[in-house]
This record gives sequence, C-alpha cells and structure tokens, in this order.
Amino acid sequence: MPESRVQPPGKGATLTQPSRTAFIRCALAVLPVSATAAMQASNSNKWRLEFSGGADSDGVIVLRITPKGSEPITTEIAIADGTGENKVAKTVVNGLKQQLPKDRSHVERDDGEDVLIKKRFGEENFSVEIVSNTVKGVRINPDRE
Repeated sequence: MPESRVQPPGKGATLTQPSRTAFIRCALAVLPVSATAAMQASNSNKWRLEFSGGADSDGVIVLRITPKGSEPITTEIAIADGTGENKVAKTVVNGLKQQLPKDRSHVERDDGEDVLIKKRFGEENFSVEIVSNTVKGVRINPDRE
C-alpha cells in the first residue's frame, strides 16, 4: 500500500496514511467507553430492562447498579440454554432480588419480559449499566423511567 503524507492542521510533523488510520481506529475504540460513561451518568428512580429473544446458549448477564454517590453493585445472573424470554426476565428478577440490598431497591417483572428496578422511598436515584451479556439470542434494552 503506498504511503501518502497527510499534514495535520497546525502541526509541524506529518503522519503517514497507515499512522492516521491507526489513530482513527484508536479514537473509534474509545467510543463505546464514552457511551458507557454517559449511561452511567444517567440516574433515575426507576429503570426498565426490556428482554427480547430466548437463550440460544448458556451465559451470564452482568449488570452494574450505581446509586448516586455510592459504590456500584455488580450482579451476575446465570441463564441456561433454551430459556425463553419471559423466563430470562424472571431469572434476572430472582438474581437481582438475591444480590441487591432489599432495603434500598425493589425489583419486579412487568409484561412478562420486562424487569423493573425501583428505588425505595428516601433512597438515592441510581444508574444501570449492562456490563456484559454472554447469552446468545438475548437482547436487553435498558430504559430510564
């Protein structure tokens, strides 16, 4: 591949085309982290996690709940292959009920495939982050309410 020279505005040095491409790739790699940070900054008193699709593999859903001004709580919920979307939501509800402080939050299922996470009266608003989802076929759409 022939190297073409690019002169960045206001700079004395030149970048070769492969260097510029590497720079752009690095900049793009940072975008998902920035999107996650923006979602973390979004606090609400209630979150809805909309689940769609059944489990096409065993896997783990990792969620991070961060009350404003407090340490984050990371939860891990194992999902078995062949679990339907309503049962995935039910499994997540049960996992969150076991792993979140009962005096600070309330977790319930809505419409079969949705999970509601609500703060208790007097508690701080919180953010929800989907850290990872290794369950093939299951999609999670978080929504602030």
